Amino acid sequence: MHSSERNAFVVAPNLALKITRTSLQISLFFFAFYIAGHYVFGFPFPAPLDLLQILFVAFSGVLLGVAFSRVWPLPPRAGFERIMRVFLLMAPALGLGLALHVWLQGPQAERALYLIFALAAWLGSGYIVRVET
Repeated sequence: MHSSERNAFVVAPNLALKITRTSLQISLFFFAFYIAGHYVFGFPFPAPLDLLQILFVAFSGVLLGVAFSRVWPLPPRAGFERIMRVFLLMAPALGLGLALHVWLQGPQAERALYLIFALAAWLGSGYIVRVET
């Protein structure tokens, strides 16, 4: 078996479009969450800068997930490897998310940007799948 056969993977068609669509869907969900949270739970109303930060963090997280998936493609079957892959993605995603969180909002943040980043990274990591040979 050649090494090129062993490392075969399938990239989702129209990857750039899927990255953009996933990032926008995550952003829109959290836009709606924080706007509804203002009326229901008394969260501070999100300013346009907050919405841009959410959009930036969602795009960054999805791009991290795709980059991680390029290094370690999603296994074709469920199992222990998928569990380990998620844990090894989430540790740096939460760390980078916390760094972005503090950089964008400072120490007194009102939004959970690090969780948005980690969720986006996890969702973005499923676009490249390893194939069985």
